[in-house]
Amino acid sequence: MQALFENIDQVWAAFLNTLLLLAVGGVGASLIGTFVALLRISPIPALRMIATVYTELVRNTPLTLVFFLVIVVLPVLNLGLDSMAGAFLALSIYTSPFIAEALRSGVNGVPMGQAEAARSLGLNFNQTIRHVIFPQAMRMVVPPLINVFIALTKNTSVASGFYVVELVAQSKILANANGDQVVPMLFGIALFYLIITVPLGLIAARIERKVAVLR
Repeated sequence: MQALFENIDQVWAAFLNTLLLLAVGGVGASLIGTFVALLRISPIPALRMIATVYTELVRNTPLTLVFFLVIVVLPVLNLGLDSMAGAFLALSIYTSPFIAEALRSGVNGVPMGQAEAARSLGLNFNQTIRHVIFPQAMRMVVPPLINVFIALTKNTSVASGFYVVELVAQSKILANANGDQVVPMLFGIALFYLIITVPLGLIAARIERKVAVLR
């Protein structure tokens, strides 16, 4: 553990990179996932099919392969992506179908009578989704969404294999330099992940209890 404290500035920088991957990847995944979820519940069959194919294809593709395609293959097309930007994009793409499915399950959990009542008031599909269905669905999907973000936190470690210096990459650097302190050092790195995941888990449990009461 001594090596960890002696290099705490490097570890802290890696921790901030992990938080950045989580934040940017989470925002990107939320935007893409919400769009895909809207396509999944669209009244247009072709749009539903496109969203279904995207969801099944991406969530059944290994994350490492997604990283490889984005960071190694896409630069061949001269898109100007560096490793960090590629990691943002890879995490956003990979996580988006899980967010889309969580949102879709929440929408499906809203009683059908709510949509029928909205239509009887003259609301169109978009207005019904925006003003009636989504506000009710969000109460139910917050806990599973937080679980998706917990998984995303752990998935950021894959970026270490693609030239992004986050917590796992930094632990490898320190382990190579301090072979006699590998185990305590890894425990120390794990604590940084727990700083993120434990509070998220507690928030999810708290919201889930509140939603149960509201039901």
